[in-house]
Amino acid sequence: MMKRLFAGALAGVTILGLAACAAPAVQRGAAETEKTAAMTETAVYGAAKNPKYVFLFIGDGMSYPQIQSTSDYLGALQDADYRQAQPSLDDNQGAKLDGPEYLNFMNFEAAGSAVTYDSNSFAPDSASTATSIATGYKTYSGSINVDETGSKKYETIAEKLKEQKGWEISVISSVNLNHATPAAFYAHQASRNDYYEIGLELVASGFDYFAGGGLLKPTGADGHQKDLYTLAEEAGYTVARTNAEASAINASTDQAILIDEDLADSDAMAYEIDRTSDMWSLADYVEKGIEVLNNSKGFFLMCEGGKIDWACHANDAASTIHDTQALADAVQVAVDFAKKHPSDTLILVTGDHETGGLTIGYAGTDYDTYLDLLENQKISFAKFDSDYVAKYKTEKTPFADVLRDVEKLFGLKASGAQSDKLVLTDYEMQQLKTAYEKSVNGTAASPYDQEESILYGTYEPLSVTITHIINNKSGVSFTSYSHTGLPVAVLAEGAGADTFNGYYDNTQIYTKLAALVGVR
Repeated sequence: MMKRLFAGALAGVTILGLAACAAPAVQRGAAETEKTAAMTETAVYGAAKNPKYVFLFIGDGMSYPQIQSTSDYLGALQDADYRQAQPSLDDNQGAKLDGPEYLNFMNFEAAGSAVTYDSNSFAPDSASTATSIATGYKTYSGSINVDETGSKKYETIAEKLKEQKGWEISVISSVNLNHATPAAFYAHQASRNDYYEIGLELVASGFDYFAGGGLLKPTGADGHQKDLYTLAEEAGYTVARTNAEASAINASTDQAILIDEDLADSDAMAYEIDRTSDMWSLADYVEKGIEVLNNSKGFFLMCEGGKIDWACHANDAASTIHDTQALADAVQVAVDFAKKHPSDTLILVTGDHETGGLTIGYAGTDYDTYLDLLENQKISFAKFDSDYVAKYKTEKTPFADVLRDVEKLFGLKASGAQSDKLVLTDYEMQQLKTAYEKSVNGTAASPYDQEESILYGTYEPLSVTITHIINNKSGVSFTSYSHTGLPVAVLAEGAGADTFNGYYDNTQIYTKLAALVGVR
């Protein structure tokens, strides 16, 4: 399947070195008339209040900063006046900032906000927040669909739709299918780390279509349990591990598990920035899911953009933007479906929590941003770790050689014109040199060293320092390697969408949806 990127107003423009495809996932926000027209187009979807086709898209770690930074970045790439209109310039020569490129779901007819705290933290994790979305109950961080004692199980919206209404169910994720967020729609475990047990519940769920990343610990924590994929096949699932096998899956396939052929870090799908045109995208798996879920009674499809969260944990802004784009591309597939089923379709886009404390603005650039600099990053931190840093460690690659790779892959330069924003300052060069020594020559202190924890978190010092530098040069920054307590957007389109307007607790996402689809 062809690689999707935001086209529409971006036609003819290469974004971060990737080719654009046909389905528009952004709308130009500069002209209010254009925005209004886009909103009018999406607002026609269905007056009915009881949908029978429900798409729930969850951007893991995605809150307002991730959405807006992606939108602003795309706007910066398209704006000929972007640099000239900077606040710091003495003479702007009449240049005017055009504004962001609106992601498709930013134009949805209903917009709400959900509070994300859980039973023991204002900065919750994915297990507890996904539990709230899937069941309407709060629980502890790290727990999936059980109460605070770990003894009472909560039935999920997906399970209820399957049992009470005979709907077909799909769970898709760019990370592992037994990871916390996808697991929250079928599993019930006191610990999100019980991957094998969660996998057993996946097999027993009877859900119709799973797709995306591989299963973690498929033979158990000790490696001696019966393989989960074998168990799935014995339970009647067709397990597809190649693109060719995935393409052959269709509506005649009773139950299917599609594992991405090109698994990357931790057996998840590759970061969007690393994906090539011959690799399946999140949008491709949604498209295939619609094909498989051929049920006149109705279907529920949950799709997680899980690597938004992983990129934010690592403070990799460019990868965050790419994976937010990838989620919007997946949403576009649902939007296109809704045009054919206008009165029966509901599309929800939300996040489980915010990750990283992403901000648009950096102390070193004052009121200026240079978001287009992020276009120079060609690779995720994870791929840089695996393909480059690992080699540096083995070969003890000289710092000068590393700098050449850094320029090629991130655009950061050791020397150049003073006006070139990508030229490393003396301060940045020293940061990079120190990180190189820690990564390559193993000079890092104990893992409990406070300074190193703040500088690098649990990540490779060299890689995270590179992304910090290009982030800051672009005018964005992160405050954490963990989750934060920001509310998340809840954006809705279609049948019953207006139900999701307002400011409310994340448990109300479940409550509102359950009322619309008529489950108890």
